[in-house]
Amino acid sequence: MNIQNFDDLLSAARAQPIPQRLLFVFVGAELPEGSTQEQRLNFEAGQGGALVPLMCVDKSPQELDSFETLVQEAREFGQPWVLVFAAAMGGSVQKPPTSADADQPLQAMVEAVKRGDVGLYIPFDADGMAVQIG
Repeated sequence: MNIQNFDDLLSAARAQPIPQRLLFVFVGAELPEGSTQEQRLNFEAGQGGALVPLMCVDKSPQELDSFETLVQEAREFGQPWVLVFAAAMGGSVQKPPTSADADQPLQAMVEAVKRGDVGLYIPFDADGMAVQIG
């Protein structure tokens, strides 16, 4: 499935035969120590930098009606972010995954983002569009 925007993700999660839980890690960008002048200039122009997890949350697809709903909730924490990484986890036919079920996978996702190991996740920009990293 080709997910181009957040609505595609919601549609795909809702269409799964097994109930899903969506995991989100919001990240900011910072300039790492020892950066070169070129890296600093690129960063000031809105490119490059290191991704830093700021906050995370899990939701069932039914708890979100749009990307704006997720963004509104993130705004309540007052942390400016540049991307949100998304993943989905399935439960079973008899039991949808709960927030408690999502705790460990969500923390593993935060740690993966810290390591820069983000290939398994879909990054969305502040407009809800999927973006390519790298």
